[in-house]
Amino acid sequence: MKSLASSHQCTSVLIVGGGLAGLSAAMFLAARGVATVLVERHAASSPHPRAIGFTTRTLELFRAVGLGDRIPQVPAGQGRPRRVAVESLAGKWSAEAEWTPSQLSAARPASTDEDSPCTGAAIAQDRLEPILRGRARELGADIRMSTRLVSFEQDVDGVVALVRPRDGSDYTVRADYVIAADGHASPIRDALGIRRSGHGFMRVVRSVLFRADLEQYLEAGISQFELDRPGLRGMLTTYRDGRWLLMFDDDEERDEATLTALVLRAIGRDDLDVEILTTGRWQLGAYIADRFSSGRVFLAGDAAHTLPPARGGYGANTGIEDASNLAWKLHAVLSGASSPELLDSYDAERRPVAWLRHGQIFARPDYAAMATDEEKRVAILAYDAMELGQLYRSEVVLGASASLPPARSPAEWAGQPGTRAPHRWVRRAGEMRSTLDLLEGSWVLVTDDARFRDAAAVVSATTDVEIRCLLGADALPSELRDAFGVGASGASLVRPDGYIAWRVAERVAEPVAALTHALSVAACLRERGG
Repeated sequence: MKSLASSHQCTSVLIVGGGLAGLSAAMFLAARGVATVLVERHAASSPHPRAIGFTTRTLELFRAVGLGDRIPQVPAGQGRPRRVAVESLAGKWSAEAEWTPSQLSAARPASTDEDSPCTGAAIAQDRLEPILRGRARELGADIRMSTRLVSFEQDVDGVVALVRPRDGSDYTVRADYVIAADGHASPIRDALGIRRSGHGFMRVVRSVLFRADLEQYLEAGISQFELDRPGLRGMLTTYRDGRWLLMFDDDEERDEATLTALVLRAIGRDDLDVEILTTGRWQLGAYIADRFSSGRVFLAGDAAHTLPPARGGYGANTGIEDASNLAWKLHAVLSGASSPELLDSYDAERRPVAWLRHGQIFARPDYAAMATDEEKRVAILAYDAMELGQLYRSEVVLGASASLPPARSPAEWAGQPGTRAPHRWVRRAGEMRSTLDLLEGSWVLVTDDARFRDAAAVVSATTDVEIRCLLGADALPSELRDAFGVGASGASLVRPDGYIAWRVAERVAEPVAALTHALSVAACLRERGG
């Protein structure tokens, strides 16, 4: 690789893009002590709020890095945004439009005390991004706004990126790895020659963000309103902070007076003060990158999968969990514990999830009219399955066979390897804690068997990979053992991202050998001295 400059700065991971996926990656990496630089070409968050709905799983991930009290969550059981077709806000409302068919909606919602210590959050993206940015900096990430990537080159040892601050004083950054979180148009993805598949382009959407006093229309719990009347087709939705968004089903340029008139028509009143804040123009489409990595560069967020806004929260939330999946693996490799082959599992685990969510978007009513014949054949899954019950199948998960479904409700999995470890409340030091809090940050062996406790100590010493134990009769009542699918002499090995890597239901003859093999496969351990 030829040198881009005679001198350069160095970091372990360079993140390009300071949106939700990039900022989440910076937080998750910095929380693990990984030297991280993030460059973002804009000076601040977009004035257009964009995403607003953040799922239970996203809030679990944010809770794990100390944001549990900084992001207000919706009341338990509130569930997905609700939608109706209306003549106008003040006019006639039709029956509520379902996101999930009634027979599946009857399943308990994912945001319950039984499934998670978190619910979800209804916070606008331009309000959330500064929180994530601030937390990433608190944890040690180097966030550089008004700085864009000019070019990059990679070899077997790393990546050299030429970056340009607003003042034009170019410099280079040498990184072991790069995360491309540079959006749906991703110049990095294009430079790598990675193509995309999926439903494809749908249409161009125009939108106007405005402020008006419309709180009375939210009392029924509805937050999305479909408009279909002569001269006005589109969607009206709220950011729950006094700001509303009207999206048009066309690509027509409108002046402020016309926009104000259409906003008042959508409201169905002309006696309100309306403040036009900003307008937007964007492409609606659905694309999945054909691979999520190339060499030492990894795609995350919209660069990896661009999905249309949907009540499932399948856009930004999918990118945030990309970042979680990738962060612990990069840390493991950079620390020297794991071989680079561990990073191959990022594509193997996250790309099928993106395709699963792509399929659900067009199978469900909101986008069914646009679905292809093939997309119409996709079975709709319960929303707790989609949110908390996805299955990872990769070379580093032991026991996730191809015969298993891609997702099912958490209670049905009962500790299946490849799924998120279940939440249950347990008492520790006199207070109730979620199992998710006790599983954070490292490898954890969930067991009631002292033989496995001793095995964990031996394996930790011989591999230099710490395995903490969650065990003891006070911590593992039978209900908790059942949730993890282990008996009194069994064990479940949980990865640093909270997913189950391996499980043995009952006693094995050689627990040290069994655990050593499981960890070696699940962590792609380097041979000592290698």
